[in-house]
Amino acid sequence: MGFVAAVVFAVCCWFSHGVAGQEEPIQTFVIPHSHMDVGWVYTIQESMHAYAANVYSSVTEELSKVKERRFIAVEQEFFRLWWDTVASDTQKKQVRQLIKEGRLEFIIGGQVMHDEAVTDLDDDILQMMEGHGFLYETFGVRPQFSWHVDPFGASATTPVLFALAGFNAHLISRIDYDLKDIMQKNKKLQFVWRGSPSLKSQQEIFTHTMDQFSYCTPSYLPFSNCSGFYWNGVALFPDPPKDGVYPNMSLPVTKETVHAYAKTMVENIKQRAAWFRTNHVLWPWGCDKQFYNSSVQFNNMDPLMKYINQNSKEFGVTVQYATLSEYFQTIYQSNLTWEVRGSEDFLPYSTEPYQAWTGFYASRNVLKGVARQASSRLYAAETLFTRYRISFPDGPVAKDWALDKLRALRWAVSEVQHHDGITGTESPKVADMYLQHLLQAMMGAEELLASPSILDIEQTLEQHVIVYNPLAWNITTIVNVTVTQPSAAVFDDDGQPVPAQIQGSAHSNATYDLFIVVELGGLQYRKYLIKFPENSKAYEAKAVSFERRSVKDRAKAGRLLLPVLSECYELLFDQDTNLLHSITYLEEKRRVMITQDFWEYDANGDVKAGPISDNYIFSANGSAVRAYKAVEMEIIPGKIVTEIRQYFYREESDKDYAYSITTRVPECFGTKLPCHRLEQTYSLGPLSLNTEVVLRTSTSVKNNRTLYSDDNGYQMMKRTYRKFTNNTLARNYFPMVRTAYIEDDLSRLVLVSDRAHGVSSQTDGQLEVMLHRRLWNNLQWNLGYNLTLNDSSVVRPTLWMMLGSVSATSKLYQREAVQLQHRPVVKEPKRGSPLRSVVLPPNLHLLSLSIPGWNYCSNHSVHLNLHSQPDYDRILLRIMHLFEEGEDPELSKPVTINLKEALQGMGEVKGVEERSLTGTWDIASLQRWKWKTADNLEKDNKQQRRQDDDFTVTISPKEIRTFFVHFVSRNF
Repeated sequence: MGFVAAVVFAVCCWFSHGVAGQEEPIQTFVIPHSHMDVGWVYTIQESMHAYAANVYSSVTEELSKVKERRFIAVEQEFFRLWWDTVASDTQKKQVRQLIKEGRLEFIIGGQVMHDEAVTDLDDDILQMMEGHGFLYETFGVRPQFSWHVDPFGASATTPVLFALAGFNAHLISRIDYDLKDIMQKNKKLQFVWRGSPSLKSQQEIFTHTMDQFSYCTPSYLPFSNCSGFYWNGVALFPDPPKDGVYPNMSLPVTKETVHAYAKTMVENIKQRAAWFRTNHVLWPWGCDKQFYNSSVQFNNMDPLMKYINQNSKEFGVTVQYATLSEYFQTIYQSNLTWEVRGSEDFLPYSTEPYQAWTGFYASRNVLKGVARQASSRLYAAETLFTRYRISFPDGPVAKDWALDKLRALRWAVSEVQHHDGITGTESPKVADMYLQHLLQAMMGAEELLASPSILDIEQTLEQHVIVYNPLAWNITTIVNVTVTQPSAAVFDDDGQPVPAQIQGSAHSNATYDLFIVVELGGLQYRKYLIKFPENSKAYEAKAVSFERRSVKDRAKAGRLLLPVLSECYELLFDQDTNLLHSITYLEEKRRVMITQDFWEYDANGDVKAGPISDNYIFSANGSAVRAYKAVEMEIIPGKIVTEIRQYFYREESDKDYAYSITTRVPECFGTKLPCHRLEQTYSLGPLSLNTEVVLRTSTSVKNNRTLYSDDNGYQMMKRTYRKFTNNTLARNYFPMVRTAYIEDDLSRLVLVSDRAHGVSSQTDGQLEVMLHRRLWNNLQWNLGYNLTLNDSSVVRPTLWMMLGSVSATSKLYQREAVQLQHRPVVKEPKRGSPLRSVVLPPNLHLLSLSIPGWNYCSNHSVHLNLHSQPDYDRILLRIMHLFEEGEDPELSKPVTINLKEALQGMGEVKGVEERSLTGTWDIASLQRWKWKTADNLEKDNKQQRRQDDDFTVTISPKEIRTFFVHFVSRNF
């Protein structure tokens, strides 16, 4: 997305100054590239038709003509589409030769350039693995560098993942404008980043930050109105011009213009050189949607570069086409000592005083929710199909059909991780495209999980359901099955009665919620029988209603407090306000004052009236105001769960509520139900135009406006409240992907979420979560691209809340966040044998269990024999240690497990090989570059196998380890 690039180029002026006392000419690495958003303004198919296919067709042709030319390819979704549907046999042969010569280089190698603020690490790994699998199988290529030039801020998790994938260097661009200015002045745009405080130097990576010109070639020319070095002009939608003449094509390089072009380019190179420590300048040549007519590009740049090199003594500069690896190799060989950056991230991101890019943390809540739901369903389908294939390799489910269904969902989940996808910063038609791809692929996964049809519920007095636990832990939890009968009894597969509770649905007068207590082993499913007798064995819970209370009556608050008890908590609700009053966590008998309600920020929609909020930017007109005038409440006491429903009305006399909170408090009547979590679901919308709605949880916790929120569900980041000259409110918003909490010396309040949100602590004791936004503004740029956020949807996100001491909650929140993401799957039954459980220790999480299908070569030095058939016998196992070093006295310890024993519930393991994160490297042969650092830590970037024997491995805090596992065949 080139918004900032366009703004910078429109307003910046050029300064001509060289580097004093320069003896050697500045060596300039001109890196041709095209930034191709997988979505954003146009759909993927529209972009393929208008320009993306032409990029690869014309670049392939032009690189084949002149051996000095180079190009880097980034987003694999576009390249793979071109390769599979457009490229001719001749073009494919040319591509293979260019790759062999190192002149066409794949950078990152993922399906997309993923967002870094609101994506989950499961999905970041997935989209990278799918791209890497394709590249490895097709070309034997393993990307080793990143080019993360456009995500809106930089996470500390991303460099860790890239290091685990075998990358040698990382490149970022969008960081806070004032911080970038300081880094430029002090020549600190390059550093060694240790993204994880637990992994430390084990996964450090050299990081290059783009200077103020970002990833685009400067577009300003002092001698022309045309846009800089883009001789091919501007891409045309919907169709490319047949004559190859595009709008705004720059003046050609001729004898008359070459010196003016050279002078402009050299001045910019020298300006950049002053911001870096070495005599080597990375000069990106390209921008959004460039190189679709690359013959024009290269035919003008070739003579310009030749002219500069012929006059290099005069200019003090040499130029050469380069790939990113050629640039980083030169920096590496400079042998300098680099400063270390710890586990801080670069979030939030601002481009100007009133342009804090913190709104997108909550934009398009529905899309964010569906994306995570699709990821969760994919996880369940992957684990279940993998278990099925191990047990029944010749079973009736067709393996090719199953892999097609899985790949469709893998690619749909991958593409929406794009930095203009899950962010909610795309046009409405592109958002619809993502949703359509996700929902269609989820239906395919449901087919894979599906069973023979059963009779319609209304025509039978019994119903069968299967509940599958996709996690490698034993769990006891509550599942909710929607039924149409008011009475029910539930039995397990042994015919024994199961604790259950039935009550009227909060969302429909025609259905009922049946809560069933399920106990499941890891990766195990159980069958339950629901009968609908007149005399129900399930507890029938009845609602108690409380009359609507006006906010005008707040003065009376605190007189009538109604308790709701569980084994973990006593919740008090105020009958004068119908709001939560306080929670006591009973283990320590400590009470915390807590109120939850909804507040609205008013957004300006007129650019003439001041700063605006849009898809990207949050810029409130002032403090939030209460979003309601009255509250109703009903409580449904139960033997399994007590449900509190609160309804918030904009006006006292409104018939319909605008917002609601449904809180489920497990009763834990002698079972192993997890009573420490309070499960909350909200309903918001449709919102009024130009409002941004937050759930505000106000407490007596003395957190001094400091909060903690996670980077990509991987690690927690401390967010200290900072004051700014302008826009302090918006610049103190942070992304919450899975978890956020506030704490003091005595208590910690934790929220875990089923999708990404924005989170802040604007006053002491407060944790507010931005859940929904509806915006419209008259900024011409937004209107032109249809990027206003007129989102009239009703959203229903879920948060689980926990309260307790710091030590108690430290043992819980990581697993709770994973369990919320991967709740049991309730489905109709199918034929099949019972599954034996697979259980990992409580501090280890089964991050992936799948059959990638890609063809890998265990020994990369052996020539890759490209197979036409997918590999169904290679099981990918990925395990993550959930805890940070020192976070808990026991759970933070390294864990040693025998994989053969741990996986015996699936089958007999005959071989294990450890691989890099995306599977393309044998870990024993992976030797990443070692960069000199100021602290001179002794380190070995070669990852160790740490296997005591063929199957025993030790996993340290925050490690993610990836294995290929081979099972003994069960073909009979």
